[in-house]
Amino acid sequence: MHLNHNPEDPAGDLINFEQFLDVDIRVGRVIEAQPFPEARKAAFKLVIDFGPTIGTKRSSAQITENYALEDLLDRQVAAVVNFPPRQIGKFMSEVLTLGFPDAAGDVVLFKPDSEVPIGSRLF
Repeated sequence: MHLNHNPEDPAGDLINFEQFLDVDIRVGRVIEAQPFPEARKAAFKLVIDFGPTIGTKRSSAQITENYALEDLLDRQVAAVVNFPPRQIGKFMSEVLTLGFPDAAGDVVLFKPDSEVPIGSRLF
C-alpha cells in the first residue's frame, strides 16, 4: 500500500460516496500506551476505547517522534475501525490510527478540535 506523504502528490483516484461510507472512521480515547521496542520502525502500542458498541481496540502507531507515552493517555484520536487486523511482529493491530505527516515526515495525530463522544463516526 502506498501512503501519500508528499503534499506535492496529486489527489487520489475519484471514488463515489458509497465507497467513502464503507470506511468506518471513529473517534476513540487512548486508555493505554506502551513502548513497542520489537517493531522494525519506532512505534507505540496503543489501546483505544471506542465506547460500548465497538469496545477497546489495539493499534501500533509510528508516532514516537512527536509524542511521549504520557502525552497519549486520555487523548482523543481518530482511527479506521473496519480494516482487517494486521499482525505486526507479535502484536495484532486492530485499527489504523490516523495522522498526517509534519514537515519532517513524522506523524501528527488527527483528532477533533473539541471533545466529542467516543465512538462517534466521521461523516
